[in-house]
Amino acid sequence: MSETVKVVVDAMGGDNAPAEPVKAAAAAVEERSDIEVILTGNKDVIEKELEKYTSASKERFHVAPTTEVIETAEPPVMAIRKKKDSSIVVGLNMVKKQEADAFVSSGSSGAVLVGGQVIVGRSKGVERPPLAPLIPTAEGVSLLVDCGANVDARPSHLVQFAKMGSIYMEHIVGIKNPRVAIVNNGAEEEKGNALVKETFPLLKACKGINFIGSIEARDIPSGYADVIVCEAFVGNVILKLYEGLAATLMSKIKGGMMKNTRSKMGALLIKPALKETLKEFDTTKHGGAPLLGLKGLVVKTHGSASSVEIKNAIFQCVDFKQQQINEKIAEHINEGD
Repeated sequence: MSETVKVVVDAMGGDNAPAEPVKAAAAAVEERSDIEVILTGNKDVIEKELEKYTSASKERFHVAPTTEVIETAEPPVMAIRKKKDSSIVVGLNMVKKQEADAFVSSGSSGAVLVGGQVIVGRSKGVERPPLAPLIPTAEGVSLLVDCGANVDARPSHLVQFAKMGSIYMEHIVGIKNPRVAIVNNGAEEEKGNALVKETFPLLKACKGINFIGSIEARDIPSGYADVIVCEAFVGNVILKLYEGLAATLMSKIKGGMMKNTRSKMGALLIKPALKETLKEFDTTKHGGAPLLGLKGLVVKTHGSASSVEIKNAIFQCVDFKQQQINEKIAEHINEGD
């Protein structure tokens, strides 16, 4: 029997809290027997939500009561320092003290990122932990690293992002010798800004990764690379454009299919095939974005995350723990320099 993984879920974080985080936790323990969930937040509110899920395994549910909530608009550093009894800080401290294996939150991105580094702490040798979501492509998925944690990254940071991303893709996604590429404004080695030009030869010389060169933004959806390396400003622009374009295309497709009687009849014919195709580009099934390179696992989901995304983030934590990703990163981070 596999070891039970304890996952802390921030029940007060996100636009749909506490309903969606609690629903996700109930679904996770119902579907898998190797998960124990600890919900942080207002005890009365959480227990009221839990009453809806009578079939859930209550012995694998725990509530860690908190009295404070960090709001999205609050300055993250100040909030982490002042709100010691918030659902985010209490959850991160449980991971730090090894009372839990992982922490999942849809709350304040800044607070989760700051708290992950300040409270949980970086693994030895890791300079800057990056936020690394999986994004759908024509070939399956790619890891975008970094997408929000380090706007002013240095070349050495990007090299570490490539190493950590390679470990994640090999052991979590199952891609052997994953292809690594750096985001650039052209395929040629001499292209790019100062950061890219300085990082390129370092990645090329790094023995621990399968570096294939530059990748232009238009080639990302095709699955040209498995690990896409960039600093957080560029990564966040890519991620938000990806999500926004997908939502716009879906809206236009639905509008076109409902335009008139003929289009509605055609929609009925193509609906099954279209539904299957669109499933492949559903980002919620991949869970959240882990903050790689910490001493414990911290996963950030979208602020508007549904219970499905949060549940899959919980499952993601189990795979992360069972594959000992943090230990592998700590072991290999300084190899090949």
